[in-house]
Amino acid sequence: MGNNNAVFIEPNDIRRASIIWLHGLGADGNDFVSIVPELRLPDNLGIRFVFPHAPVRPVTINGGMSMRAWYDVRNMDLRREEDAVSIYDSARIIEQYIAAEVNAGIPSERIVLAGFSQGGAMALHSGLRYSSKLGGLLALSAYLPLPEKFHNEASPTNKTTPIMMCHGTYDQVIPASAGKQSCEFLIQAGYTVNWLSYPMEHSVCLEEVQDIGTWLQTILD
Repeated sequence: MGNNNAVFIEPNDIRRASIIWLHGLGADGNDFVSIVPELRLPDNLGIRFVFPHAPVRPVTINGGMSMRAWYDVRNMDLRREEDAVSIYDSARIIEQYIAAEVNAGIPSERIVLAGFSQGGAMALHSGLRYSSKLGGLLALSAYLPLPEKFHNEASPTNKTTPIMMCHGTYDQVIPASAGKQSCEFLIQAGYTVNWLSYPMEHSVCLEEVQDIGTWLQTILD
C-alpha cells in the first residue's frame, strides 16, 4: 500500500508489533494520530501505528455527498440495506495493510486491528474473517456488520483472538444497544469479548483511552 494512503507512526525502538487503526465515516487517517501518546505504551513494545485513509465514496444518508467511508450507509437503521459490496471491498484493502506489515517482518499475531465507528465495524468484520491469527481486535463505538453471513465466513484461526469493544451509553449515532447486541452475538458464537461502556456520546474519552492502553499492553507484552 502506498504511503499516500495512510499515516504512519514509527516506534522509537525496534519494530515488534503493529496496530492498524481505522477511522470513522467522513474522517481520515489523521483522526486518531493524537491518541498515540495518550495510550502511554512503553517504547520496548516497538509498536508501529498505521492509520489508513478509507476510499472516497458517496454516502446515502449524507445526501449522496462523497466523503471517506469504508462503506455506504443507506439507512439510519444500521441493519437495513447494508452495503455488502463496499464492506467486502474495504476488507480486501485492510487485508493488504495486514499483509504489508507481515511482509515487513511483523508476525500476524503481533498485529492488532482497531477502529472507531465504521472503522470498528470493519475491524470486527475483517479481523474475524482473516486467515492468519491476529493479536487482537479493538472496536470503539461500533458493531458487527452482516451478522447473517458471519458463521459461514468466520475464520476458526481467530476464534481465540482477544476482542475489546468500548461504547458510549449516550451514543445516538450507533446506539450502545447495537454494540452490545454484536458483543453478545460473538460471545454466543464462542468468542471472548471484553465489553466496556462509558457515559459519553459517539466519541472517545480519556478513561477509555487509558483502558485501551492497558489492554494493548496486556495482549502485546
